Amino acid sequence: MIPLLVVLLLALILFGAGFALKVLWWVAVAVLVIWLLGFLFRSTGTGGGRGRWYRW
Repeated sequence: MIPLLVVLLLALILFGAGFALKVLWWVAVAVLVIWLLGFLFRSTGTGGGRGRWYRW
């Protein structure tokens, strides 16, 4: 009975990790797209130069 529970627990952990990694890939793609859009559409500064679109 114990080996069956260990196998089921391992399967659940691996399924959860696979789902989490897939979600993290989509989050990474979304952040990359937002960063690229911010880089392309940044506004010009008061001195005529390109300003930073982020605040840090």
